[in-house]
Amino acid sequence: MEMMEKLRALDLHYADVEARLSAPETYEDPALVARLNKEQRELEPVVMAYRAYQRRRQDLEDAEALMGDPDMKELAQEEYQQAREELARLEEEIKVLLLPRDPNDDKSVIVEIRAGVGGEEAALFAHSLFRMYSMYADARRWHVEVDSVNETELGGVKEICFTIEGDGAWSRLKFESGVHRVQRVPETESGGRIHTSTATVAVLPEVDEVDFELNPADIEMQVFRSSGAGGQHINKTSSAVRLIHKPTGTVVECQQERSQFQNRDRAMQILRSRLYEEKVREQEEAVTAERRSQVGTGMRNERIRTYNFPQGRLTDHRIGLTLYRLESVMDGDLDEIIDALVTADQAERLRAREQDG
Repeated sequence: MEMMEKLRALDLHYADVEARLSAPETYEDPALVARLNKEQRELEPVVMAYRAYQRRRQDLEDAEALMGDPDMKELAQEEYQQAREELARLEEEIKVLLLPRDPNDDKSVIVEIRAGVGGEEAALFAHSLFRMYSMYADARRWHVEVDSVNETELGGVKEICFTIEGDGAWSRLKFESGVHRVQRVPETESGGRIHTSTATVAVLPEVDEVDFELNPADIEMQVFRSSGAGGQHINKTSSAVRLIHKPTGTVVECQQERSQFQNRDRAMQILRSRLYEEKVREQEEAVTAERRSQVGTGMRNERIRTYNFPQGRLTDHRIGLTLYRLESVMDGDLDEIIDALVTADQAERLRAREQDG
């Protein structure tokens, strides 16, 4: 019954938010309107599910009451069974909706891709992954901006760091971190042999100064000439910036903006996000010692996903999902994979909550 009490309270709060949004005086304060709209969006899924649950519970009671009527008994039994099944489904849906939200879910993300094992072919694959995420972002009307890139002569990237700005980017892309493995015949291979290469992906939530404060005395700044090539999402520049966080040795470069000041601001944003992620990871590892590094070492056996081009097959090893439409995935059609990962994460968190509770 504790769950029902919580749902009733959320329903009342949702009604209050709606009433405040209907009041003309609310619109004199744009910041309040934005906050209430955000609150309404966040509450809506669970409140709508709760109201549907209440309606089906009433249907169940009505069907039960009709069972004593011989003329209505058969119809009432059918309605009763349907209502029971729907109530069970809604209850599971509500349990998921009541799971604590990741506070970073609405945030934009910083993505870092590095070529791992496989030389030039790994660099070409790293570029293919960048293209895949860019196309996924474009389809969702998110903005992609490259912060730094180290390109190879054949069009690959040894490493690339880019920002995807968009509402909910972290909620969709946070499970992409890890080692991605590709099996294909490289363009540089004349004998037609299949090669295995890897690239590592790290996805970080873009955090601001409120989330994580940096001490300026801990940061050394170096300025150097940019040598990056141009491209669809890249601004040419002449004043690249390198930031070194002395306590941790973390190094961040940004060379894509037009001015040194812009590059410094972007580099600070990336550094802040990296250090925040490191702090969160340390906290999680204190609770779960066996949790492994997000990026790993780039070796073949630490894979989260395999892209097999000869078979047109993608396999996500964490959840045992296999799809035979690799071409569309590489063109940014990632929703089926991401939805499955989100569902698996929710199921895991539900199990953990039930064990704790």
